[in-house]
Amino acid sequence: MISASQGRLQDRAPVSVVDIGSNSVRLVIYEGISRSPTVLFNEKLLVGLGRGLAISGKLDREATERALAALRRFRALSEQAGSTALHVIATAAAREAQNGPEFISHAEELLGVEIKVLTGREEAHYSAFGVISGFHPADGIAGDLGGGSLELVNVHGREIGAGITLPLGGLRLHEMSRGSPAKAREIAKSEISRAGLLKNGKGRTFYAVGGTWRNLARLHMNSTGYPLAVMHHYEMDVAESASFLKRVADGDIDKIKGINQVSKNRRGLLPDGAIVLREILSAMKPSRIVVSALGVREGFLYSLLSFQDQSIDPLLSASEELAVLQSRSPTHAREVADWTGTAFAAFGMEETENEARYRRAACLLADIGWRAHPEYRGSQSLSIIAYASFIGVDHPGRVYISLANLFRYEGVPDESRLPEISRLASSRLIKRARLLGGLLRVAYLFSASMPDVVPQLGWKEKADGRLQLVLPAKLAHLDGARPRGRVSQLAKISGREIELVVSGN
Repeated sequence: MISASQGRLQDRAPVSVVDIGSNSVRLVIYEGISRSPTVLFNEKLLVGLGRGLAISGKLDREATERALAALRRFRALSEQAGSTALHVIATAAAREAQNGPEFISHAEELLGVEIKVLTGREEAHYSAFGVISGFHPADGIAGDLGGGSLELVNVHGREIGAGITLPLGGLRLHEMSRGSPAKAREIAKSEISRAGLLKNGKGRTFYAVGGTWRNLARLHMNSTGYPLAVMHHYEMDVAESASFLKRVADGDIDKIKGINQVSKNRRGLLPDGAIVLREILSAMKPSRIVVSALGVREGFLYSLLSFQDQSIDPLLSASEELAVLQSRSPTHAREVADWTGTAFAAFGMEETENEARYRRAACLLADIGWRAHPEYRGSQSLSIIAYASFIGVDHPGRVYISLANLFRYEGVPDESRLPEISRLASSRLIKRARLLGGLLRVAYLFSASMPDVVPQLGWKEKADGRLQLVLPAKLAHLDGARPRGRVSQLAKISGREIELVVSGN
């Protein structure tokens, strides 16, 4: 009888992070500290610690009681999950309130660990780390909108520039403006004018971090009928979204399609979030708005990695992990990834760095659906990949990886039968997904999903332009009608004449 879980990586020890924010307290238990961390457990409670802080200068008494009760539960949950470490960070409300030290002292007693109360500079630094960890690579201005403050910081690759903290958190702005959109705009405009670093963001990306902006983006996603409900790396065109942001900033949100999918607790802060975002866009003039699902917590976790581990590709790391957990042979998956790179070169398909990464990820994930019913392996693989909590990949890249795996199982359909998410990818990516799917269909028939065969399948171009897939003589017994049929299908997909030959014949 199997007693240990086979659905978790055996080289990981759970780690807990508690985030005490101005609006919410949250516990996230991660499978372990890794380049692409997986969440074992996640619980959030909106307690509103910072409610009234702008006026009274103190944390709300009832809110602190709710927060302390939640923290007591968080410690028990962390211990129940077997966490080897409990890290606790606190942000704007706790550091600015007159009674903040008293609250932190009580919280430390309950949690049994020291709480790291972040300075504004530290909060901006960890927010930047969160964005850096989630994009490949990051280049622009990261903005983390919390309940009590807004952190803005320049990011370029793994470099973090100077940052600034502004008192523009959603709760604080709502209270300072007393709910008046006109007053909120006046305050936001004045504060944003102090952020000189935004001028360095012209034509670059603005990375929107924080729950209010994620909900704002989700509303935009719903209102436009966007076909892929994944928040990380969701992009909003600056010009196209202008009327939407103005409508939300004016408070006209009740009739926007999809508003019911935003929690009532979050709706009240959407106008303030839109107001701040509009002022940032006006001052920065970015090329695009990109949503980051990673922020201070993930940035803090990223900071615990070695410099070498920080440089690991998060998409390929996560794909490798899924191959270990769900494929028949991770070694075979790696072999296929290498082989398809050679095959693309043989077909004259040049790849950008990201296209090569996406192709490799698709190959690592090409066998994760093998336990499903044969008729649904393709659709299940597509669904798992499209909606996985991957980082380091944009939405067109998700579509490429997903389609390649759909085609690997179901063949390559004509344009009219492509799934709806296909419209997010360029014709170039779809063409590559078709070729990759065709190659996967060939490789798996020769290998039976086991290692050592695929690396021996070679490509040779004849003088007349024909391609030959060369099967070594010692593997001649793997030749047959079905693999030859798949090679013929590959020829149709690629538009190249291909023949299967056994070396020595």
